[in-house]
Amino acid sequence: MQGAVTVSPSEVPELLLGLATVRPVFLWGAPGIGKSSLVREFADSLGLECVSLIGTQLAPEDLVGVPQITPEGRSRFCPPESIARDEPYCLFLDELNAATPDVQKAFYSLILDRRIGSYELPPGSIVIGAGNRATDGALARPMASALVNRLVHVHLRASATDWLGWAAGSGIHPWVTDYLTDRPDHLWSAPPKTEEPFSTPRAWHMLSDALHSFGPTLEEATLKVLAHGLLTPQHAVGFCGYAKIVRNSYGLDAILKGDARWPHRREDRDLLHYLADSFRTRLVKELPARKEHASDARRQTAYRAKTLLVQLAEISVEVAQTVIADGPDGNPVLPAWFLIEAARDMPRLVEARR
Repeated sequence: MQGAVTVSPSEVPELLLGLATVRPVFLWGAPGIGKSSLVREFADSLGLECVSLIGTQLAPEDLVGVPQITPEGRSRFCPPESIARDEPYCLFLDELNAATPDVQKAFYSLILDRRIGSYELPPGSIVIGAGNRATDGALARPMASALVNRLVHVHLRASATDWLGWAAGSGIHPWVTDYLTDRPDHLWSAPPKTEEPFSTPRAWHMLSDALHSFGPTLEEATLKVLAHGLLTPQHAVGFCGYAKIVRNSYGLDAILKGDARWPHRREDRDLLHYLADSFRTRLVKELPARKEHASDARRQTAYRAKTLLVQLAEISVEVAQTVIADGPDGNPVLPAWFLIEAARDMPRLVEARR
């Protein structure tokens, strides 16, 4: 299911406060963006215990319970102790849309009527479901229209602003927070078609835990294993390059001022990729769309940028091409006037360096 309107994590508590207290809610979102944590935190804010049932680990009888013979000789189903409670609570149906059709069907009366057999949820209880989207390559089964129509659907998106605000008071490693402050677009990436790591808030949290665990003696080779084992490859290269900047004297500002050179050692290639990516981002931010709007300082930046592109190409043409490459949509990212000037002046700048 794809929603036309999405919400950020900071918007979810207020929405749930108005919705979940009167109707069951289903929270959609990509893997690893914090759906489960949001539900648990919301339950805590209401003073309710959060009871999680994972759809992929259930059979219908796990919900309906087992039959028991009453003294009158009749049978009745006894729901499991995890559900049959006397005090109000938050029933969290995680991975609901990954459950088998029979399990989804068993949830119908619980979701709509807040009842299983003769047992009713205590007044004040809330029911919230969550699941991944089939488009994200996650395990997801079609939800029957009867079930879809029993839920209020909320679509969650990842938000670097929200995550960094949470991270500031949650002990996230400073390398992670500083890097994502500089590159918030690296917080999340769409799941790939193949089985390989990809960046999510959960993956960055895991990387932070690993960095804390290894401590300041973490070796560069180990850092590469951690980053590439958790993040999208491009993001892993960028993060490793950033870590080198923290540990060494390299920095984009120093290169722009001429106080430092592009790193040229083969073992510093991840650092070179990171700096080139930061260089591209800086140019996008500082160069105006039209040349006539460029101040003298911006024109000087453009001239210095062309010289740096030549120097970068002498080390790696491939890396230099990433600076001027088109965006994912096939359109130029850098201003057209700068690209034209760069193509015109490159031969002269190359000759001047010989």
